[in-house]
Amino acid sequence: MLNSGNSMKTPVPFRIITVILALLSCLLLSGEDGYRLWLRYDVVCDTGMLRKYNSALKQVMVEGHSGALDAVREELQNGLSGMLGKEIPFESKTLTEGTLLIGTPVSSERIAALPVKDLLKKTGPEGFILKSCVISDMHCIVIAANTDIGLLYGTFHFLRLLQTGQQIGNLDRVCIPSTQFRLLNHWDNLNRTVERGYAGFSLWDWPLLPDYVSPRIKDYARANASVGINGTVLTNVNANALVLTPQYLEKTAALADVFRPYGIKVYLTARFSAPVETGGLPTADPLDPLVIEWWQKKADEIYRLIPDFGGFLVKANSEGQPGPQNYGRSHADGANMLARVLAPHGGIVMWRAFVYDSNVPEDRAKQAYNEFKPLDGHFSANVFLQVKNGPVDFQPREPFHPLFGSMPGTPLMMEFQLTQEYLGQGTHLVYLAPLFKECLQADTYAKGKGSEVASIIDGTLEKHGITGMAGVANTGTDRNWCGHPFAQSNWYAFGRLAWDLTLSADSIAEEWLRMTFTDNEAFIIPVKQMMMDSREYAVQYMTPLGLHHIMARDHHHGPGPWVSEGRPDWTSVYYHRADTAGIGFDRTATGSNALSQYFPEVEHQLENPGFCPESLLLWFHHVPWDYRMTSGRTLWEELCYRYYDGVDSVKKMQQTWKSMEGMIDRERFEHVKAMLSIQVKEAIWWRDACVLYFQTFSRRPIPEGLEKPAHSLEYYKNIPTP
Repeated sequence: MLNSGNSMKTPVPFRIITVILALLSCLLLSGEDGYRLWLRYDVVCDTGMLRKYNSALKQVMVEGHSGALDAVREELQNGLSGMLGKEIPFESKTLTEGTLLIGTPVSSERIAALPVKDLLKKTGPEGFILKSCVISDMHCIVIAANTDIGLLYGTFHFLRLLQTGQQIGNLDRVCIPSTQFRLLNHWDNLNRTVERGYAGFSLWDWPLLPDYVSPRIKDYARANASVGINGTVLTNVNANALVLTPQYLEKTAALADVFRPYGIKVYLTARFSAPVETGGLPTADPLDPLVIEWWQKKADEIYRLIPDFGGFLVKANSEGQPGPQNYGRSHADGANMLARVLAPHGGIVMWRAFVYDSNVPEDRAKQAYNEFKPLDGHFSANVFLQVKNGPVDFQPREPFHPLFGSMPGTPLMMEFQLTQEYLGQGTHLVYLAPLFKECLQADTYAKGKGSEVASIIDGTLEKHGITGMAGVANTGTDRNWCGHPFAQSNWYAFGRLAWDLTLSADSIAEEWLRMTFTDNEAFIIPVKQMMMDSREYAVQYMTPLGLHHIMARDHHHGPGPWVSEGRPDWTSVYYHRADTAGIGFDRTATGSNALSQYFPEVEHQLENPGFCPESLLLWFHHVPWDYRMTSGRTLWEELCYRYYDGVDSVKKMQQTWKSMEGMIDRERFEHVKAMLSIQVKEAIWWRDACVLYFQTFSRRPIPEGLEKPAHSLEYYKNIPTP
């Protein structure tokens, strides 16, 4: 269990015991390892608020029976007993003052009699109502929904209110998810390694499944449901066809059984060549009748084992993965074939747009648009095109992907990366919600001003029947799930945003801090600011002013601006294009003309270096070293100052965290302290390596007053990175 469920069964007066519990919880700060994530359910430290909660909550009535409602009861028993410091009655059939009443109009006559029918018509299958009501002259709190899964989401929302110290005396909330499909994509391999994983091995213990399912799987499901995530793709996009064999489908079914009460569907990656590799066919041509028949039978087999199976995620004809183009067919041909065999079962296909070809002499940032734009309107209704937030590859900063707004006839699913492949991996504190919001709030101008990316993702702009967001997971077998204690915030933030795209990065950070660490304002205020600034700091010491993809080859850990050998678009020099004249990738009409893929208003804003935001300057322009920036400095000077400011900012983060000593548990405090020490060292590594390397082109001195690198460029080039 994520929560130990503190229970009280002593005759000691309640007021005394709650004060003692609050003091013990808030002052003794016993050690923690992070396993409980944001579902800690420790006794409420604010004794005044604790009295209010105990006054308002006298008993719980959960009306109905199902796996999801069993999960509701269990969560409330753990959560309320832990936070209120006493056991709450659950079995009473008599409504009393202070009842928390939970049910649907079908399961509960009391709910059906309330004037909430019109509101419930708006909430759909997953939304819920949280409302203070007077029923038979008694003050009650009602959680109502159309489905038991909606009640589960409402339960987690209610517990979150208590965890974050909010008032519950006059509740009147209607909560509806912004997107329909809210998925984690696990890049987990069948041997339990995780591609781009920095938190141990895969959670899925395939050798022991289906006979033994670790209790941790249930805790994973609870954590996801608590933030509204309703699907999980179990396997790597670089797919292994074995997962579609009967042996592995039985294992997958065992996981699905644990996930089901928490509203989570399982999905699998479909290797396009599976009919050849495991089916014995001579071809995987999507138009071949035998291939179609093979996939139909495979879909039927899956749904017999997993009736609520979600569907397939497909990476095809990208980075060596097989696909329909191997047979002269289009991406639409391949996606639609799979969509047709899933449609009778209610399944979907998520076809990734991360497609580029090293044999095409074209800017990699343009290739996905070139590939898919002509196919707009040619995909089946149950096909998503899953598009990364930016046009290259999860960089610390990218412009929004030009496909957003350019495919009005095709549902687009957002793909964010929670695992920090290009953002310090397991050692850097980088809160990613500001990155997510930066993309979601970007204006595509697809239908004039105000056509934000978020309006495409939630379906309001183009009115598609399906909407969704995917996040590349950062979980593993590390005791604290995500490696770095603050990496948990990116899992949390993704789920909260997928449920409600209007939430701010700031409010999500505060929620997470209060639930994960403490309600102490002296901790919350400075650490929240540290989180909010952390992504920008990482950009500054890694890839300032629009630089991108200058990480070390292959593993992407640490700087590698000198990487130049091999496939061009897997090198750094391809992207920064530094020479004695200047630096940056010209994507205007005089260069690759990638800007032409955006709507004219966006193109006009970005095509002139003087109007282009300096944060994206080198993404779109090759700029002379002596170009004068808004600061009055030359480009070279500004580049140096940005790198140095990035390092100084991480040092400030380090000092902020040190000042938090004593406010939280010792174990997690020391863990983060050690990680920040590593981050400072690696930020200096990034700064010195990049400044020295780019200096070989600028042929200008590092500005006066800035600390000179401790080593030579050759030293940094030869640092071995495991």
